[in-house]
Amino acid sequence: MLKMVSSPHSHSGKLTARIMFWVILAMMPALFTQIYYFGFGVLIQSVLAIMVALLAELLAIKLRGKEPLSYLSDFSVVLTALILAVAIPPYAPYWIIIIGTLCAVLLGKHVYGGLGQNPFNPAMIGYVVLLISFPLQMTTWIPPIHLLQEPPTLSDAVALIFSGLTTDGFTLPQLTHSIDGITQATPLDSAKIFYSNHKELTDFYELIKMPIFMGNGTDFAQGWWQVNLAFLLGGVFLILKRTIHWQIPVAMLATFFCLATINAITGGTHLSAVSQIFSGAMMFGAFFIATDPVTASITPRGKIVFGALVGLLTYLIRYHGNYPDGVAFAILLSNICVPLIDHYTRPRVAGYGIKGRKN
Repeated sequence: MLKMVSSPHSHSGKLTARIMFWVILAMMPALFTQIYYFGFGVLIQSVLAIMVALLAELLAIKLRGKEPLSYLSDFSVVLTALILAVAIPPYAPYWIIIIGTLCAVLLGKHVYGGLGQNPFNPAMIGYVVLLISFPLQMTTWIPPIHLLQEPPTLSDAVALIFSGLTTDGFTLPQLTHSIDGITQATPLDSAKIFYSNHKELTDFYELIKMPIFMGNGTDFAQGWWQVNLAFLLGGVFLILKRTIHWQIPVAMLATFFCLATINAITGGTHLSAVSQIFSGAMMFGAFFIATDPVTASITPRGKIVFGALVGLLTYLIRYHGNYPDGVAFAILLSNICVPLIDHYTRPRVAGYGIKGRKN
């Protein structure tokens, strides 16, 4: 006797572990770029996050009475840890990444029932908890290490993360004291603070003469646009592999770019629209976070609406809110709207609404 099953009867071959593997692989160029510009702290945070995530996942699985191998083998928790590790300052204290990872895995994932049940992106849950709870540690970024007189070595990075001092006894502010005005903020932080205090366009251009910016009449920031470019290349790779769909990142970036351009045309003073696109977590969020298949919209039209909503919220937070970046908050707020978006963008069923047929 044949076993009756519902359609569809074919398998796409896109196993969860394979999807996660391709996403992790696509993140490698950006990870190595971050290490090159910001030091070994990025690598140490990544290793620490992955170790804590695996332990937290194993603990949660044991408490739920599930089979550990089936959960750990899909690499989803490794991807969550890696996303969180590259999102925080590279020399943040070790307990920052531990708390964030535990919140991401336990509160962002398993409290809802595990992978596929979570309504919010787990890594962004962990990141937002850290940003709200520990704003000082989460905003203590350093400039590109080649601008420092004594760039931290691997041993210095380990010492800074676990003790707050280098092997020679220097703190992070002491290492960066020679770089004027940029030791505690990203370029987006500096631009937002400067713009709030100086409304004149001529004054604003003094900002881009700071060492962290490339100068020569441009407001691209050293290190940051290279990292965003690496995320863009990784995202294009994922689209070509059909691991993610193009609608969400294109809608998000296009919406933000159009709004930022309108702001510039109407007399607003800020970083240029192109520089905004290649600053902060824009490319990272567009291709690696907003496209999460569990928490993003699943309908073709819904993907465009969802991406546009993320772009709109990011613009509002960056230009009119208190946070200089806002990508994480924009994605989480948009995750809340996914059920509503999917409900109103469902494809019409074949034959639905044809005259003479019952609907």
